[in-house]
Formats: sequence, C-alpha cells, structure tokens
Amino acid sequence: MRGGSYTLEESSKRAVLVLEDGTLIKGVGFGAVKKVTGEVVFNTGMVGYTEALTDPSYKGQILMQTYPLIGNYGVCSKHFESDGPKVEGYIIRELCRQPSHHTSEKRLDEWLEEEGIPGIERVDTRYLTKKIRIQGVMRGILQVYEAGDEPDFQELLEESKSIPDPYERDLVGEVAVKEPYRMDCGGKIDVVLIDCGVKRSIVRSLLNEGLNVTVVPPTYDADRILDYEPAGIVVSNGPGDPKRCGAIVKTISSLIETNLPIFGICLGNQLISLALGGDTYKLKFGHRGQNHPCMDLKTKRCFITSQNHGFAVSEASLKDTGLEVTMINVNDRTVEGIRHKKKPIFAVQFHPEASPGPNDTYFLFREFKREVEKALGRV
Repeated sequence: MRGGSYTLEESSKRAVLVLEDGTLIKGVGFGAVKKVTGEVVFNTGMVGYTEALTDPSYKGQILMQTYPLIGNYGVCSKHFESDGPKVEGYIIRELCRQPSHHTSEKRLDEWLEEEGIPGIERVDTRYLTKKIRIQGVMRGILQVYEAGDEPDFQELLEESKSIPDPYERDLVGEVAVKEPYRMDCGGKIDVVLIDCGVKRSIVRSLLNEGLNVTVVPPTYDADRILDYEPAGIVVSNGPGDPKRCGAIVKTISSLIETNLPIFGICLGNQLISLALGGDTYKLKFGHRGQNHPCMDLKTKRCFITSQNHGFAVSEASLKDTGLEVTMINVNDRTVEGIRHKKKPIFAVQFHPEASPGPNDTYFLFREFKREVEKALGRV
C-alpha cells in the first residue's frame, strides 16, 4: 500500500469542501467530525506539515498542502511552533495512516481528531491550487461527517455565499499570550518580544544568540514594555490584516522614538512599516512555502526563504518614512526586507528562524544581536 494508503470503503468519515464561488468538492474525511469556515490558502512545502499546522499565522485559515503525500513521518511535539494546531481545517491529496519515523508520537489523523481540527483528503489539490492562483484566495466551508450522515449540500452552497470574513476577528488576540513570560538563557542582554502570534523557533533562535527573552502580550503599551528595561525589541509574526493592529502600531511608534534596536519578522515587518507611515496591501494568493527566492538589493545575493504571509508592504508608500527596501522577492518583486536609514530598525517579510533545509537567513538574528550590542556600547 503506497504511503500507507487504504480504500475509500475502509474510512468511516467523509468530507466536503465548498468555496465562496460555488465550487463543491467531496472527499474522504479525517481528523474531527466538525464544520468550520475560513480563508482557503495553500502551502508549497514538501516537508514541515507539523510546523505549518501549529504556526499561529494560519489562524482563521483552512490550509491546503500542494505536496501530495502528507503524514508519512507522523507527528512529533518537538516540532510544534505553538501549543497545538492553529489552522481551522486541513486539505491534502493523500493521508498516510502508517507513518514511519523514529520520532513519531502519533498519526496525523489521530492528533487532529484529538485537537478538534477537521481534514479532507482524496481531493485534486493541484486543481484547487491553480484555481486559487488564478482567482485569488477565497473563503470556504469544510465539513467532516460520518459516512451515512450526509449533510445538505444545497444548504452548504447557500451558506458559502455569506462566509464570515476571518479578518474581521482579532486573530492576533486569539493566538497571542495573555500574560508575559521570560525565557532566560543565562545571557547578559535582555530583549522584549511583542507576541503577535510568535513561533517557538523565533524564541529559540534569540536564546541561541545569548539573548534573554521576555515575551509580552500585544496589548502592552510602550511604557509597560520599557519597564522591563530591554536592550532591544522584536516584533513577531502573526495572523490577520496588519491594519487591524492599530494598538500595536501605536506601541511600535512610541518605541521607535526611544532609538532602541527593533527587529521585525513577517507581520512585524508590516507593523513597523505602518508605524513609520507606510502602507500594506493584500496579496492575491500570498507566499506560503519553503523555497521563495529573495534578493539582497545591495549584494545581489539570492537567499532561499521560508514564508507564510498574505499581506505585503507597499514599496511606493515608504518614500517619506525613513525606511529603505533592502530585499525583494525574485518571483514578484514584493518587499521582503526594510531598514531605517538612521535608526537601528530593520525587518524581513520571511522567516529567518525556519530551517526546512537551507539556513540561509539565520544570520539576521546575529545582526540583531550586533545592533543591540552596538546600542549598549559593547561593540
């Protein structure tokens, strides 16, 4: 049985996916018996499904993997990017129910069922990916049900005409910490990380550089953050529309006035741009995968990056902000990196902490540490 495959008759669950344009696709269900709504997006990564499922940036979204076989190395909590899956639902071509890896703790379908996440397989993900690339991301309904308990498909089609917009929710507030916590690596430098939906690997990367990290909620204003006497600030990744994060943008604006080094990642890149007067816009289908080429405009070096975002910074809007573009996406020339011309502030749209194979951009954490040391007069 290729990839731990099985026949349709052996599965007790069925599933249906309905898109807002009226597309209705039936498949085999796995995970939780449940109905969810969300924005349907795709990720082109060949590995890292556990990391993707637990990435808080996917809150509000139904994630589809373009790689055809998912679940073949099971699930290992060591690779979680948060305390559990953050996607609303999951779409794949084929599920492996007989994983083989020495770190596997359980099967993917078992884990998603425990966590209340519905999934659909045996669908043409290539067709769906092409549809999203042409028409753009769209909202959808995913329902998993027991065989023989078929839902009313006509009702689902009617419901698909008025699917709630996940960006109307406070997605950052749903995934961020409510209380601050500190991670001490025994270093001599303390930084504060504003949690907008941070991935654990970002915190680990900062600790690896000898930086003690205090993670604070996105509701903390500049004064509360400065009470920790940080030597630098990190603005994390996270879900949703950056323009709905007005309070965080205001906090960043105040922190910029202190001249503390500030490092932004993904959503952090967009929030820093907004704080300095720039603008953001929604991409047609986003960047989600592990092989996005980004070029440094100064050195012309191309880096292979891991990405997960649906919004981008408008290059034209940065004219009078004090920011300059440092990196662009080779595929569509969108902004991938910014730096302030006078202040120790820089950010990237991709994920330098991710390591799907290449570790091309991990050096950015060392660059942030150097900025902090310079501000402290240690360089």
